[in-house]
Amino acid sequence: MTLDTYKSPHSASPAPEGERHKRAKEIATEEHPFRIYMGYDSHEDITFEVAKHSIESRSSVPVDIFPLKRKELQHRGIYRRDQDPKQTTEFTYCRFFVPYLSNYKGWAMFVDDDFLWLGDIADLLDYCDDKYAIICVKHDYKPSVTTKLAGREQSIYPRKNWSSMVLWNCSHPANQNVSLSMINKEGGAFLHRFTWIEDDSLIGEVPYHWNFLVDWYTPYTEEEIEKKGGKPGAIHYTEGGPWFPDYRDTDYSKEWFEELKAYEATLSKPRLLCPYERFSEKGVAPLEGYANSGDLWDWEQDEG
Repeated sequence: MTLDTYKSPHSASPAPEGERHKRAKEIATEEHPFRIYMGYDSHEDITFEVAKHSIESRSSVPVDIFPLKRKELQHRGIYRRDQDPKQTTEFTYCRFFVPYLSNYKGWAMFVDDDFLWLGDIADLLDYCDDKYAIICVKHDYKPSVTTKLAGREQSIYPRKNWSSMVLWNCSHPANQNVSLSMINKEGGAFLHRFTWIEDDSLIGEVPYHWNFLVDWYTPYTEEEIEKKGGKPGAIHYTEGGPWFPDYRDTDYSKEWFEELKAYEATLSKPRLLCPYERFSEKGVAPLEGYANSGDLWDWEQDEG
């Protein structure tokens, strides 16, 4: 699928010519770095680390990146939900705690861990407009498969994938309703559709290249890369990323493996493969060269 330059009535505006990163530098300062809360799943720690590295290595403004770990939130008494059989990640509902964790002040971002950031996040922050409660990419996304990892059902609902990358205006009056009781009580459909925001004009929009869905949007051609000044700002491997053996050759896998190597170069000792890097439904072998490359993993030995 490709998109043109359609601009919806609620599209957030980029920085005017000559004022690039002016807004970003207001939001992200040395004293108060921009807060990024990233989903974290214990089965795929490497996904978080690569995504984190890709943001930090390209950001021209100060950022603090926090993993949203469900077990930690449970230990703090914040996360009190029972396990939802439909959720496919540990952080499915953790994303909605961002306003609370930010003390309902300022701007912050939630993003899934299965992203690769190729652009400077300051360019995204230039879209932050205080009139909006949240800002996201408004995908018209209908999954091409009916099941997800390990046979779990692929749910289809309005505004799907909108909540996978959200700029939160935590101090906006509409977000004062995002209380602990609401997050722990309401169902996934209510939360992921941002139903607490009754006025749709309070949901701003940024271009789709800030949440570029692999296997849904068509990869940029060389001509588009030249015209747009680069590749998409943020790649989202929503249906399976190259850390899974079965998705090793998906679109933009080369870029992910390049980032992986850049991250591994920062480590003081070799790492081990995560569970998902050793999981295959098609019998594809894990990457070679790691101490546990021959140690396959399946759901019967769930380490999460």
